[in-house]
Amino acid sequence: MIARVLQPSLEAGFPPGPRLPRTLQTAGFVFGGTRYLEWCRRRYGSTVTFRTLFDSPFVMVFDPVVVKQLFQGPPEQLHAGEANAMLGPIVGERSVLLLDDAEHLRHRRLMLPAFHGRRLDAYAEWMREATDLEIASWPVGREFALLETMQSLTLRVIVRAVFGFAPGPEEEELRRRLRAMIEPLARTRGLLLRFLVSRLRGDRTSPLDFGSRRQAVDELIYAEIARRRREPALDERDDVFSALLVAEDEDGRRLSDREVRDELITLLLAGHETTATGLAWTFDLLLHSPAVLARAREGDERYLDAVIKEALRIRPVIPGVGRVVRGQPMPLDGYLVPPGIEINPSIRVIHRREDLFADAGAFRPERFLVADPPDTYTWLPFGGGPRRCLGASFALMEMRIVLRRVLERTALSPVSPRPEKVQLRVITQAPRRGVRVIQDRAPALA
Repeated sequence: MIARVLQPSLEAGFPPGPRLPRTLQTAGFVFGGTRYLEWCRRRYGSTVTFRTLFDSPFVMVFDPVVVKQLFQGPPEQLHAGEANAMLGPIVGERSVLLLDDAEHLRHRRLMLPAFHGRRLDAYAEWMREATDLEIASWPVGREFALLETMQSLTLRVIVRAVFGFAPGPEEEELRRRLRAMIEPLARTRGLLLRFLVSRLRGDRTSPLDFGSRRQAVDELIYAEIARRRREPALDERDDVFSALLVAEDEDGRRLSDREVRDELITLLLAGHETTATGLAWTFDLLLHSPAVLARAREGDERYLDAVIKEALRIRPVIPGVGRVVRGQPMPLDGYLVPPGIEINPSIRVIHRREDLFADAGAFRPERFLVADPPDTYTWLPFGGGPRRCLGASFALMEMRIVLRRVLERTALSPVSPRPEKVQLRVITQAPRRGVRVIQDRAPALA
């Protein structure tokens, strides 16, 4: 429940923050993580200015009241597309993630129908089939990494539900090329170092280099766009790819080939690596919580949803989101943040606040089964406001279906006696060792 009231008076300039050298502040982020940010919140308040080697300065928000103020702010003044610029080389400049203002709204409206109603229901069976295929590949009595197999599973779902490719040689080739293209996002130190060096040189473009990998994917996508545009009954297909090709805005305009391509890759990025990581974290926490696991095996849908939401609270896949101030200074928590400054709600800190979540480090799905569960400014693994993740419902449905199917058919044991530690990758917080498990017996029949 949000109870704090913002002060009406405004002070021009930046909120308070640590006066440490940029090098030390950078070390705080890299090595201190959530503990460093929580220390800064307690010392400086709900809205804090940081200056690091990555970006200087920027403002972080640690309070749901201020998050609400930010998410309800005018989109023309708060540009999320600029904050996502590093993803440009992979998703493309016409991606909904990188667009702002009217163009962002147009793309969002064209894409939303693909993730609601009949279309969303049609994906459920594909998700179950993909889960069964993945379970069939798991060894018995030998340890393996759940993160890796969840990546394979969610990629199968994306290729079928989003790209519309049925199982076969073409589908296998597309999966191979897509995985090769996004593989750099799973790297850690090397890519982060390149990112740091680019910032030190004053270069705000992305250090991500996909080169020939991106071209290999684009060859398949553009050829498929051309083929499908010739199909007479394209609107009868259930996949997102086809839905994007036939979608029209209020002026009767359709997305261009490049726009379709960029949105497809955006959905791949948003719905593959992130969902796989969320599933891996869910199983990691669940397998280390016997009482929760026992209740989850009963298959109650509401409880499975609560398990997933609690896992995403404790282990949010994306640690924060961003908005760049444009035009006039942005009123925020009693301050006027200047144009050009990025504002970042810290998801990982808000999710761990003891005053918002009692015994915040404990895995308690029951938090989401009460009459007044955490609201959209306190629990925000999918961001919020007009930039909330388009595929949130898709991802939650997929995670629930996968979770239920795995619990129905398998008996997994964790290799480690404790849940995994967090490893910060390029855009995600992933389990450091990939969630090593052992399947104790052969899977039950489907």
